[in-house]
Amino acid sequence: MNIRKLFIKIFLLAAVFFICRNANTQDLHYSQFYNSPQNINPALTGMFSGDHRFMVSMRDQWRFVPVPWFTLSGAYDRKFYVLKSEKHFIGGGINLNHDRQGDSDLNLSSLTLNGAYHRLLTPHHIVSAGLTLGFSSRGFNTKSLTWDKQWNGDAFNGGLPSGEAFQNFERINFFETGVGLNYRYQKHKRTFADIGVGVLHLVSPNVAYYDNSTANLPQRLTLSAVGQVKLLDILDIQLHGLHQIQDKYNETVIGGLGKIYISQKRGKEVQLHVGLGYRTAGSYIPTVALQVNNIYAGFSYDIDTNQYNQTVGSRRGGPEIHVRYIIANVPALKEVKVCPIY
Repeated sequence: MNIRKLFIKIFLLAAVFFICRNANTQDLHYSQFYNSPQNINPALTGMFSGDHRFMVSMRDQWRFVPVPWFTLSGAYDRKFYVLKSEKHFIGGGINLNHDRQGDSDLNLSSLTLNGAYHRLLTPHHIVSAGLTLGFSSRGFNTKSLTWDKQWNGDAFNGGLPSGEAFQNFERINFFETGVGLNYRYQKHKRTFADIGVGVLHLVSPNVAYYDNSTANLPQRLTLSAVGQVKLLDILDIQLHGLHQIQDKYNETVIGGLGKIYISQKRGKEVQLHVGLGYRTAGSYIPTVALQVNNIYAGFSYDIDTNQYNQTVGSRRGGPEIHVRYIIANVPALKEVKVCPIY
């Protein structure tokens, strides 16, 4: 009981500390954030039903403007039962992101390693702490850009110098750091809840393109919650919410899914997920997913109703796809004596 109280105190103190920190500019984001857990909170690494998890995510938006914003992610995480007691385990994972946007092909590529320590306070209550360490590279291409100094007073002349001290392609590299905490209530496999807080870019790196300039990448604070309840033998309800703050960027995504169990026969399990989400930036997010045994594929489409789309007379946003595959190891049989020894 003393250990449980200690973990709860640590979790509350850390949450207050994170909330009081400054955060800044916008990182990549997914509407189906619950399908990209390592991008939200490193404490969620290894927190799933199974032993190995592979995930691929893609988002494509604003292509009709046209200033396309394309995001691609790949992730793997697993459980490590290397600790002597069954009351705790370790999660480890790797996460790869590539984000590209705009006429200049402004892009960000990152590779991070994530680790989490999971402590079972009771069979139904788990607290987790996670750490992110990695490497990122950000750059852009100036060849497709135009500059004010290329206007000669009568017409545009692309052959004139830009007046900027850039080469054809500019790139900077920096280290990534992050921490997170998560609390899980697990009644059984189909009824559970996760509540977590995370901070990415914990040590704000300098991402300025000029050698003598300083532009620290702001921290990103994430507050997330995902809960699922078994209502009927063939139906679960999932509710989820995410709030992110990074400098002036401040956004919330909320939504829900109905999970219909079409078949529960072992080896022929089929689920259909149908739901709707909302982003406070002004997007409705219809979502559909299909899970067959351990293979899952989810699709959503942001229908934007923000002021910009109203101006151009469009409701288009962007599609988002997530694919997941989970491997569950068969536990080894315990050694037993089949007959008495005299």
